[in-house]
Amino acid sequence: MYIYKLINCKMTQIFSAKKSLPFTIGVIALSILFSQCTSKQEKITPNDVKGAQNLIGIQFSNQEIDTLVSYLEENKNGYDTMRLFKLDYGIAPAIYFDPRPDGFQRKERQGNSDYKLPNNVVDPEMEEKIAFMTVAQLADLIRNRKITSTALTNIYLMRLEYYKDTLQASVTITKDLALQQAKKADEEISKGIYKGPLHGIPYGIKDLFSVPGYKTTWGAMPYKDQEFDEKAEVVQKLEDAGAVLVAKLTSGALARGDVWFGGKTKNPWDLKQGASGSSAGSASATAAGLVAFSIGTETLGSILSPSTRCGVTGLRPTYGSVSRAGCMSLSWSMDKAGPICRSAQDCAIVYAIIKGNSNTTEKDHTVVNYPFTFNPPSDLSGYKIGYFKKLFDKDTSKTGSNNSETLATLKKLGAQLVEVELPDSIPYDVFDVILRAEAGAFFDELVLSHRDREMVEQDKSSRANSLRQSRFIPAVEYLQANRYRKILIEKFNKTIKDLDIIVSPSNGRYQSLTTNLTGHPAISVPNGFDKLGHPTSITLLGNLYDEGPILEAAYLLQQSTGFDEQHPERFLKKIE
Repeated sequence: MYIYKLINCKMTQIFSAKKSLPFTIGVIALSILFSQCTSKQEKITPNDVKGAQNLIGIQFSNQEIDTLVSYLEENKNGYDTMRLFKLDYGIAPAIYFDPRPDGFQRKERQGNSDYKLPNNVVDPEMEEKIAFMTVAQLADLIRNRKITSTALTNIYLMRLEYYKDTLQASVTITKDLALQQAKKADEEISKGIYKGPLHGIPYGIKDLFSVPGYKTTWGAMPYKDQEFDEKAEVVQKLEDAGAVLVAKLTSGALARGDVWFGGKTKNPWDLKQGASGSSAGSASATAAGLVAFSIGTETLGSILSPSTRCGVTGLRPTYGSVSRAGCMSLSWSMDKAGPICRSAQDCAIVYAIIKGNSNTTEKDHTVVNYPFTFNPPSDLSGYKIGYFKKLFDKDTSKTGSNNSETLATLKKLGAQLVEVELPDSIPYDVFDVILRAEAGAFFDELVLSHRDREMVEQDKSSRANSLRQSRFIPAVEYLQANRYRKILIEKFNKTIKDLDIIVSPSNGRYQSLTTNLTGHPAISVPNGFDKLGHPTSITLLGNLYDEGPILEAAYLLQQSTGFDEQHPERFLKKIE
């Protein structure tokens, strides 16, 4: 082990300095030296193989094991040699996931977008009320010059600073950058240059996205001082639209939960409760009126879950519809980025800006540029809508009555609900290895260097422990799980392809797992409160690259109920 560390150290020196030997010769020389040294290390024995068999549930005969040993030595030498090289965080595997099923044909939507933007919004002249206005309302105030971007930005900067310790929802308040961007927006608007409804609007972004000049901590102690020169694609798109970045918001450590190296992000409705994860800061800050909107990410519930917990509206777009360039990877084949807002209308406005690659770069090769239309009709009678009846029937949680009332409201809006079911004969219990294996690969260096021990949480359910166990997931099982994922994609597509929307309980068994694996879009819509006063939600699912119908249905639902207009009372008070 000492020899390995020594060689690894020398390798790092060559990569960083490239002095005494030409780079390539240095790599070859160290590889040869390493192969000579490995013979002195402890050899793999038949007993090692017998013990390893128990981890993967397979048994070979003694004769078969004897023939395996030399092959396994060769494999290990290959791993050791590979670890002499350095992988940049931005390099994805040469295998790209495509969620589109066989013969996929995207549903075409006619017409242009109509965001139903308000006209002549009255300025409440009270900072605490302005802070909770929607993007659509604030855009009207700014466009008509009833408030400047600088004034609005200062409101949010003050609130971010005041509630920083209370909610622990922000890692870095980007004050200097925000005021520069707000000043630029005001100057442009005063000259008659108006870029659209995000122009001059302050927002926050999950601290997985890189912003030059500021730390990108990924919420974890080993990376708390990390900085990148790269500007994330989503950040660039929002900047081009004139939006103002006021804060980098907390993520649970390495995109898990609501605990980060600085504490635990709180739910504004109940400060004794965490905000859920991992887009905890994005949901908490939006719910508490610290930003006008925010950007989060989801791999397996990390937009929808904190949006539900904090009573805001979160859109998880189709896999590949929003670029993740400049964002930490957890699972290359499952990660998505999307808006967390105070309404579905706001989600549509933000999504229209951040979707697709830019015209000049293609840093994320999974991104496709399908068109998007948002134009809510008068009712839901024109949509084909399914619902997971069995999941609703089995929902005995505190949200059951709220869900029943939401289904009734949908019917009043003209929806004719057709019963559908999640795919059966699927090995759901194996799919978690996909996320864990890909996360293990991305954070390989962290585990090999044992810096995972620096992370705050170290229990069985922690990210640190999850990364360590990923080393024991066989490549064969990872690929087999992806083959069953293909079957799941085909089966779920058959369920949803003749529908526009599927309605689901937010906590429905396997619903989140299924749709995160298949890449389908979803939106979490607040639909009331439980007996303890905690927000609840319902989830609308859509077809691949067809976010319009679920956003339009969510908009109509919110126009009929008003739960999106309720805010935590503690944060509605004037800051003295």
